[in-house]
Amino acid sequence: MVQRQVPKPAEILELMQFKRPQLNGRRRRLEAALTIEDLRLIAKRRTPRAAFDYTDGAAEGELSLARARQAFQDVEFHPSVLRDVANVDTSTTVSGGPSALPFGIAPTGFTRLMQTEGETAGAGAAAAAGIPFCLSTLGTTSIETVKEVNPAGRNWFQLYVMKQREISYALVERAAKAGFDTLFFTVDTPVAGARLRDKRNGFSIPPQLGLRTIANAVPRPWWWYDFLTTPKLEFASLSATGGTVGELLDAAMDPTISYEDLRIIREMWPGKLAVKGVQTVEDAKKLAGLGVDGIVLSNHGGRQLDRAPIPFHLLPRVVREVGADVEITVDTGIMNGADIVACIALGARFTLIGRAYLYGLMAGGRPGVDRAIQILTEQIVRTMKLLGAHSLQELTPAHVTQLARLAPISR
Repeated sequence: MVQRQVPKPAEILELMQFKRPQLNGRRRRLEAALTIEDLRLIAKRRTPRAAFDYTDGAAEGELSLARARQAFQDVEFHPSVLRDVANVDTSTTVSGGPSALPFGIAPTGFTRLMQTEGETAGAGAAAAAGIPFCLSTLGTTSIETVKEVNPAGRNWFQLYVMKQREISYALVERAAKAGFDTLFFTVDTPVAGARLRDKRNGFSIPPQLGLRTIANAVPRPWWWYDFLTTPKLEFASLSATGGTVGELLDAAMDPTISYEDLRIIREMWPGKLAVKGVQTVEDAKKLAGLGVDGIVLSNHGGRQLDRAPIPFHLLPRVVREVGADVEITVDTGIMNGADIVACIALGARFTLIGRAYLYGLMAGGRPGVDRAIQILTEQIVRTMKLLGAHSLQELTPAHVTQLARLAPISR
């Protein structure tokens, strides 16, 4: 028989601790976000559909992106037990310099259209976290401004080869002069992929206002206030705008890009050179033989060739073939710190986050990017501790099994 009594007020106060309300709306939203997917949902609520879909979407049926994310979910970890993991070291060395974490911020185009702080938020957050920030050729913040925001940190530049070669060459020279230490020579964009969400939304640069656009903007006045009361978008590499992103890319990019362009840029660039957009073992071997410093396994976030190879699946084979000769970085599909741990365990030196950072940006500007980095960091540390790994160097292929979902049919 349970004995009951009248509770004493002092005992009630001990048992019931009331949480102090968070009056700052942005801080409250970001504190409630526990995963990158949580940030994505906040971003979707707060960003006009066209801008959100530009970030969230991929090419055609969006199969490449879905498969890349699924590949990370199809991972089985194998922990080692009875190991002292009170402290773990997440630092690494990549491209000749340090990084406090095994990931950096990937290059993204038209970033200030997503949220007005754009690349300055990304570069500032990267500086605070001690990780590299990569600026896109199609960024909406200048090379020099990024350097001002992140003067002592690691700044990288992603290069597209333009039809007007002098534009690309000038960007290389500016990045070198500003002290950027690594160049990503991007090879997967001879033409633009078919980004159907953009076409359906009528998304263009600059934004075109139609009835549907205006109706979608009404519940999001803060986005338009930020967009209209800050300096207009400027692109370091585009002399003219007016059209969908695909149309702008097709007008600017050169489908004749070749190994000769790589040779010329290699001679121009004084720092480390990585080739971004590698999608076959054969190309990885050829590039390693040419002496590049790094290879980025990437299908451009699924935004170019739909049904392209999954970078995470390519990783073990590329590591076996060229891992001793070049540093291998992976992007596309990363939404959790455990995804990053799996990449490092299978031999990647580094990873890049694109959408994960942009969801944070759209959810809350610079604090949202800080929160995205914090979420991924906590997930990395927790996963390493549960695996029994004190450092990134202790992660090995024995910690990871890639489960087969899409098995090739033998020829």
